[in-house]
Amino acid sequence: MSSPQHHQTPAEVRERPVCMCVHGGRCSSYAPGHALHLIQARLARATPSEWTDALVEASDPRTGVIVLRRFDDGDAVTVWSGAGAAAAATPGLPVAWHERYDVLDADGRRWNVASARGNAAQRR
Repeated sequence: MSSPQHHQTPAEVRERPVCMCVHGGRCSSYAPGHALHLIQARLARATPSEWTDALVEASDPRTGVIVLRRFDDGDAVTVWSGAGAAAAATPGLPVAWHERYDVLDADGRRWNVASARGNAAQRR
């Protein structure tokens, strides 16, 4: 006599993982706007002439959206960070933004940000 077969349904598999920062936890993704990857940080550090000084015009810690006003040409740049940069980058704070590698430096701390034009390093 054979034992009964218990069929277990497979666990749901998602094509894209959900980052924990969406649920208030620590970023578990290196996608644009999430955790800063070591290589991304090193590339930004290795190209110091590509940093742009800016002033935080507006920030919303709830949504992660930060509006920067560039010093060189006065243009506004909107970036997003799910890693908490909007809480640290308060309006009026001078910051540095690395446009090529989408790194934001506010008060000596660096974040990976996603800009409206997309992450340049990820497109390469």
